[in-house]
This record gives sequence, C-alpha cells and structure tokens, in this order.
Amino acid sequence: MPVRLGLFYAAIFLGNGASSPYMPVWFNHRGLSGAEIGLILSAPMLARTFTAPMLAVWADSFRLRRTPLVLLALVTAATYLLMAPPFGFAWWMVVWFVASSVYSSLPPLHDVIVLNRARSDGFNYGWPRGMGSAAFIVGNVGMGAILTKGSPELVLVWMVVAVLLTAICGRWLIPPDPVQAGGAVLKLSERLAGVGDLLRDRDFMLAVVSVGLIQSAHAFYYAFSALTWKAQGIPESLTGVLWAIGVAVEIGFLWFMEPWRRRMGPRNLLILGGVASVVRWTALAFSPPLWLLFPVQALHTFTYAATFLASLEIVERLSSRTNASAAQTINSALSGGMLYGGALIASGALFDQVGAWGYLAMSLMAVAGIAAAIPLYRVARLNDAG
Repeated sequence: MPVRLGLFYAAIFLGNGASSPYMPVWFNHRGLSGAEIGLILSAPMLARTFTAPMLAVWADSFRLRRTPLVLLALVTAATYLLMAPPFGFAWWMVVWFVASSVYSSLPPLHDVIVLNRARSDGFNYGWPRGMGSAAFIVGNVGMGAILTKGSPELVLVWMVVAVLLTAICGRWLIPPDPVQAGGAVLKLSERLAGVGDLLRDRDFMLAVVSVGLIQSAHAFYYAFSALTWKAQGIPESLTGVLWAIGVAVEIGFLWFMEPWRRRMGPRNLLILGGVASVVRWTALAFSPPLWLLFPVQALHTFTYAATFLASLEIVERLSSRTNASAAQTINSALSGGMLYGGALIASGALFDQVGAWGYLAMSLMAVAGIAAAIPLYRVARLNDAG
C-alpha cells in the first residue's frame, strides 16, 4: 500500500518537478516580463483561498476519494494542452489559472487518503510522500538536462504527459477508500458546515496562517531562482541539480527521521522551519558562490519538509473526519494560495527591480511566520503533539 500511494505522489510530482522551476522559463521564452510572469503565476494562488475549499467540498460529494483525483488530473491535462497556442498574455493567464487551480488540489486531497491509511495500516507517511519527492528530483534534473539541448517548449510537453500519467495512476493505484464510513455521501449543507467550522476556529486559522507565511516565503525561489542563477552564469542543467540537492535531503528527512520528528513535535518543527527560512533566503540574497549554494539548498529539508510535516499533523489534530479534506486544502491554499500569490506578485516586481535582493523580502515573511507560530504553544488540543 505505501508503494501504491507513493507512486501516485510520484506521478504528481514528476510534473511539479518540471513546472515549478521551468514554467517561468517557458513564459520567458514566450516573451513575457518578470512582472507578467509573476502575475500569471500568482493569480490562481491568490484565488486558492476560495477555489481550494470549493474543490474540497466538490471532492467530498463522491463516494470514493480517488474518483475526484482522476477527474482533476484529466482536466489539468486538457488545460495544459490549451497553453500551447500563442495567444498571448491574457489567454495564458486564464488557462493557467484553471490548470494551476485544479492541479494544486491533487496533493492535499491525496494527503488525506495517505494519512488515513498510514494510521490504519501502520506505516510512516513519509515513505510514500518521499517517493513523490524523489520524482520531483527526476522532474528537476530531467527537464534541466533537456533544456540544455532543447527548446523551452518541451516543458509543456513534459507537463501534459506527466498529468496523463497521474490520471492513470489514480485509477489503478489508489485504493477504493470511501469518503465517509460505510460509503455514505454527506449533503452539501453538511460539507459546507464543516468548512465553516474550520474558518471560525481561531486556533486552526492561526496555525494555517503561520504555515502559510513560512511556506509562501519560497515564492521568489520557486519563480525566479532559475532566472537569477542564469544571470549569475549558472546553466539550467545545474539549476536542476541545485533543486535536486534540496529535495534529496528532504527525502532523507521523510524516510529516516521519523523518530526524531515525533520527539520534536509539530510546533517545534514549525519554528525550526521558520528559522531555517530566514537563514536560507538571506544567504541567497547575497548571490553566494556555487560551492556555497549546495549547503544553502540543503536547508530545504527544514524550510519546506519540516514545515510541511508540522502543518499536516497540526491540521489533522485540529480537524475532524467530516472536514479533513477541507482542512488540508485550506492549509494548502494559504501555503500556496493567497499568501503565496501575494508573494509571487511582489517577487515579479522585485526581480525586475533588484534581482536576487528580492530574497530579503522572503526572509521578512518567514520572521512573520515565526511570530504567528509562537501562540500555538498555548493551544491545548496540540499539547500531546509536542
């Protein structure tokens, strides 16, 4: 079961591993400026505060949890194909909005399945999730190698193939787990009530805002690291390697550090992720030499992985079975949604004006995330979680 669930993660992140660093390169190849790229990438992120809960409510209208995942993957493939025509900025912005909104809902919806199975079947959640991270490296390095000899247009080809593979894996690898015990389907009013309960929960909202600030501080890195490194003379092939270094250390964390993670507890991990973010983004702002980039990239295991695992456990403890999908998608929506979208817009303007110095704004976001995380130590529902 962990392998089957991990292969679905792998299919998702095989595409993400190419799109995260290289879709900005594709847009740049199509003639867009940094500000235009930032606007296109940020629009679906800003809207995820609304689109993610709506997609979660829709997903819970099915009897089986895997059904909406297959449908969402097929819709994503179709919209990626619509990116190909050279219709310009407005067209790409609309089509990318749909594709990104739908595609970004796949990981948190799958997280719910894997977390439930990890608890019932007794395996470490990090094992299947780490398989996804390994596939992310394949996307990074593979697409980077292709771009050294091929056109940036191949990024879109890779994405379409990866998402079609995701749909196939969703149908044949994800078990037929029901959304509700016994296969019942909640009424729309019940599903919406579950979302409302989360939005009114001050502890839950404080947690997801804190996570969102620390995770959204990756915005400048995700959107413009390839272009800033290229300006410093680092080729695309090494960009893929640098991204892979961070994800490789992340995989080791997911697979082998589970006992340490449990001893640390999610709140301590969240603070650790924030501190590592401040260090990482401040270092990158000063355009360090290539040799120093490797240890800086290794901090990804804390800035992303530690923060991500902390958020999963905190959100799971602050939600219930009836609103688990909504809880994880709201968490994902803030981490990669409204806060991330705002950071992306700022990143586009910062890249055009100050280049790599834009990373300093991300350091400030991480500091704000740390400040928001500190009150979580007073939340009684998390006391037995560390």
